[in-house]
Amino acid sequence: MMKNNQLHKQAIELLQKLIATPSISKEESNTADLIGEFLHTNGVTNVERTGNNIWATNEAFQPEKKTILLNSHHDTVKPASGYTRDPFNPVIEDGRLYGLGSNDAGGALVSLISTFIYFYEKELPFNLVLLCSAEEEISGTEGIAEAIKHVPTSDVAIIGEPTSLDMA
Repeated sequence: MMKNNQLHKQAIELLQKLIATPSISKEESNTADLIGEFLHTNGVTNVERTGNNIWATNEAFQPEKKTILLNSHHDTVKPASGYTRDPFNPVIEDGRLYGLGSNDAGGALVSLISTFIYFYEKELPFNLVLLCSAEEEISGTEGIAEAIKHVPTSDVAIIGEPTSLDMA
């Protein structure tokens, strides 16, 4: 596994790649590929895919332990006509990363992916399941509604989704 600074750098690079790869709802195949590849590259061996949903369990997963689900989505809406920047060109200015999907929900997604990777090999008193879901922006039937049928049952979930910067 990698050190924290390297993981931070790679997370930003992943977010830039996700922004540069169009992923309108129902068209997330390429971002699903990127996420799966990123997980494999970082030592996660048990990556699963259901449609465009990517999921994995921590290395020491034990069914008798409580399970925490880490979930966010990798699809986006279509760029609005009033978008003032190239939506698929990830640009960092004054410490901020701009591009379509950077806030909803790319930043949360790569944070949860990084958290999962950081804890992946550690022996924990609970299990972790990472679910990078599709079709969230349209509440599609092939998104989390389908993925949840395949992932282990969770006892609690941490969902990365901006809600006016309020906890939900």
